[in-house]
Amino acid sequence: MSKFKVVVTDHEYESMEIERQEMSKIDVDFYDSYQCKTEDEVIDATKDADGVIVQYAKITPRVIDHLKKCKVISTYSIGVDKIDIKSATAKNICVANVPDYCVDEVSDHAVLLMLAIARKLTLLNGKVKSGVWDYKVSKPIYRIKGKKLGLIGFGKIPKLVAKKAQSFGMKVYAYDPYITAEEMSKYDVSRMEFDDIIQTVDFVSIHVPLLPSTKEMFNEAVFKKMKKTSYLINAARGPVVDEKALIEALQNKEIAGAALDVVYKEPISKDNPLVKMDNVIITPHVAWYSEESAEALQRTTAQQVVQVLEGYYPKNLVNRELKGKLNLKER
Repeated sequence: MSKFKVVVTDHEYESMEIERQEMSKIDVDFYDSYQCKTEDEVIDATKDADGVIVQYAKITPRVIDHLKKCKVISTYSIGVDKIDIKSATAKNICVANVPDYCVDEVSDHAVLLMLAIARKLTLLNGKVKSGVWDYKVSKPIYRIKGKKLGLIGFGKIPKLVAKKAQSFGMKVYAYDPYITAEEMSKYDVSRMEFDDIIQTVDFVSIHVPLLPSTKEMFNEAVFKKMKKTSYLINAARGPVVDEKALIEALQNKEIAGAALDVVYKEPISKDNPLVKMDNVIITPHVAWYSEESAEALQRTTAQQVVQVLEGYYPKNLVNRELKGKLNLKER
């Protein structure tokens, strides 16, 4: 019997060879064929695991309560809202994420969504393919240069979005309660309060994690404050936006449009009104993806399990309050 057991609760990758390569560095039994959907399935798969890798499955307090000897939970993502961090920390289980694997891809995609909705790309493409060759169907379109972009959150991804938007001659503003105006000024970005941004800018791009404090932060009251000519861009987390309020704001022409890579419930229902709106672009939570980012995500997620089982803190420890409390070493 091997020294350790590592379980992948669920995944959508065609191959798990990268993970197997990393696991081969230690004495481990590696189980990568589960596709857990329910809490009970996760418990059955992981209860005797030393390490857990998760993609979409929920690691709830009940799941964590059943973990007999788990030392690390590593997630294929930047966000960790699927894992109950408090319960994991109380049980001295390291939680690890991959915070920088797709910053280029997501920032590219956010800018792409902004340009596509502003230039009405999908509308024009659809008209041409249906036999209509007439630019007037897109009127009005306004120049990008000189427009104001407001970033909600100012971490690694929005910093890159700012740089890319500035190359088009846009003026960039940001709201982040944890970042000073001095720090933002290093990126030629002006700090503004949340209400000032949503009332002032032409494009609002969301870049915050899903937390109790950010869930549905874009709600009916916010949309009513936005300019009728402004657009909402979301390549972060769907539930940051109150989807019912967004639909009503679009129907009532309180904002000009929305470009979304994430929605409240994924995959989106074909009956969702957003699907039928010409002034809405939706992509299937793909902003993170490139062949390079997918490989980096799989490798780093697996590496961090190996790091803990070898006796080290993981590279990206989420519950940092465990630093110094566990019998683990720094690399």
